[in-house]
Amino acid sequence: METEMPAWKRSTRCDSGTCVEVASLKDGVVVRDSKDPEGPVLRFTHDEWHAFILGAQQQEFNFFN
Repeated sequence: METEMPAWKRSTRCDSGTCVEVASLKDGVVVRDSKDPEGPVLRFTHDEWHAFILGAQQQEFNFFN
């Protein structure tokens, strides 16, 4: 079975290099800490990822300020 290799991307606003990286795969989205590229990876379905992005755009997470 062939494993799909993620094409990791960082925000263009990541100047420090200590950011999260995201990659889209056929079956979902993966997220990792750029400081620890061999460390744990969070996996989300495309629907979960889109719900998160929509929530961020609608400022649902602003209570973390």
